[in-house]
Formats: sequence, C-alpha cells, structure tokens
Amino acid sequence: MIDKDYGSHLPALMSVIKITDGPVLELGGGFFSTPYLHWACWPNRKLVTYDSQPEYFADIKQYECDYHKVELVKDWPSADLSGEWDVVLIDHHRPSRRIEEIKRLVGAVKYFVLHDTQDKWDWKFRYSKIYPLFKYRKDFDIYPRTTILSNYKEIK
Repeated sequence: MIDKDYGSHLPALMSVIKITDGPVLELGGGFFSTPYLHWACWPNRKLVTYDSQPEYFADIKQYECDYHKVELVKDWPSADLSGEWDVVLIDHHRPSRRIEEIKRLVGAVKYFVLHDTQDKWDWKFRYSKIYPLFKYRKDFDIYPRTTILSNYKEIK
C-alpha cells in the first residue's frame, strides 16, 4: 500500500514543468517524481536524477536513457550540479543537505520545487533559512506541503 503522504509534490511539480521547456534536475528520486519527470521530459528534454539512497537508486536506475541521466550520489557536496536549470526538485536525503544544495544552485535555477515545507518540520529541513533568497514564493497546501520558489518569474 502506498502512503497518502507521498506524491503530494506532483501538482506543484507538474505546474512548473508545463510552463518551462529547459533542463530539469531531480535531487532525490522516487516512485512518483522520477517516472513522472521521465515521461514529461520525453523524448529530448534534459533530465538528471541524483539520489543518495541505494534502495531508491536500484528502482530509479531503470529510467536512465539518452535524455535522462540517473546517478547515485555518495557525497552531496561533490555532486556535479553545474549548469542552468529550468526546474529543480528538492526532495533528497539527508534533510539538512536540502538547503545546502539550494544555496549552491540559487543563481542557476528558474523554479525550485521544495517538498516537505510545512512549518512544523522547519527544525528538520530549515527551509526558512533560504526563503529570504527568493523574490517569489507559492505554497501548495496539499499535505505534506510543497513550495515553489523563483527569482525570475512570479508563480501564479
């Protein structure tokens, strides 16, 4: 049985995928986001998925193809996140690393999609520390909440 708390980030993710056409970076693969992004980017929109958990990686590696790179990350600080990205999904482990990758990418991303942004979990994810870095913010209040951030375009 699939837990109802998983996949709540899909409406927010779908909303920014549909208004963009450039490269997509997924930090933290999963049973919902990886298959969706794989097919949404088909046949030639660049998609890179990084995950640090071997148990997820074994399942998401099957999606690798010409336009979709899937890599196991052993050390997030050394992961190659270079380039310009239209969309970056932030949903990776360790929770404390999420804001570190956001800070690394802040100038190179049109839209960030952050999963698990409810206030009661800020002690764990610390998203409140990076919100001031962004001009625009939109919360999707499907539990668990997902937030879209951008410095380039207002989110409607």
